[in-house]
Amino acid sequence: MNTVMKAALLALALLAGAPAVAQTQMGLSSGRAASPSLWHIKGEQGQVWLLGAVHVLPPDVRWRMARIQGAIERSDVFVFEVPEDAAAVAQLHDLIQAQGFLPAGQTLRGQLHPTALPDYDAALKASGLDAAAVERERPWLAGIQMMFAQMAKLHFAADNGVDSILMADAIKKHRQVRYFETIADQFALLAPDDRTLEVQEFEAGLKDLSDVAGGIEPIVRAWSNGDQAKLDELINGDLNEFPQARKLLLDDRNARWVPQIEAMLKEKHSFFITVGAGHLTGPKGVPALLRKAGYVVEGP
Repeated sequence: MNTVMKAALLALALLAGAPAVAQTQMGLSSGRAASPSLWHIKGEQGQVWLLGAVHVLPPDVRWRMARIQGAIERSDVFVFEVPEDAAAVAQLHDLIQAQGFLPAGQTLRGQLHPTALPDYDAALKASGLDAAAVERERPWLAGIQMMFAQMAKLHFAADNGVDSILMADAIKKHRQVRYFETIADQFALLAPDDRTLEVQEFEAGLKDLSDVAGGIEPIVRAWSNGDQAKLDELINGDLNEFPQARKLLLDDRNARWVPQIEAMLKEKHSFFITVGAGHLTGPKGVPALLRKAGYVVEGP
């Protein structure tokens, strides 16, 4: 999975109404039990549970295993990557309107190299989107729209995502809710300043945009099985070929979150933290960074 699709998966935590991958495509039968990994850290006064989220899930996957549900019930503060309330959605909409479209007279097709046009046409056909509307969009937005459109054709809703479900529950139960980042922080990851790199990444991702379900299916399987090594390989592995993208999308953010978690561990609260599963895997994942900082991290 290339960096365009990784950025689009990040956007699933941001964009309201983004659907998930269809159950029949995922090979997950109705009511299938999943057993995702869970970490636990005790601090000076507080404690933290860490759960990796897949933002795209079939509706009937039972991931609230006893150990996860127990941690949820013992927690009084819930922490997520970014808010998803009406104000956040409105802010995101404004940012997209300001930075998601090409100047008058320019077209997306006109930004692409001739050799990329067959893949572009195939991805556009697979999405079922109106070609005239897509032609007005910057590559980063067009890639996300194509990905979401394919998911929509598979008839799933974004509110099946782990973080969306837990956020709704926390708000309904009047639990304290905190966030690691702002809408502006995450939007900066989606809309790059380097326009040449933006086109290159879009072109590199066009083949994957012709088969979105095939790209996400292995990730959901590995997450369901608690297979951290496979998750790290699937989500983060090919980012090693793009060190700057990996730094921006994962490593820098993980490093910024760890001091926030350390501060939480000094509070008299039990925190349940839910972030994208890719942030918790590998030697630069949040659990590994906490272990390196001297904390005892219970979990895989």
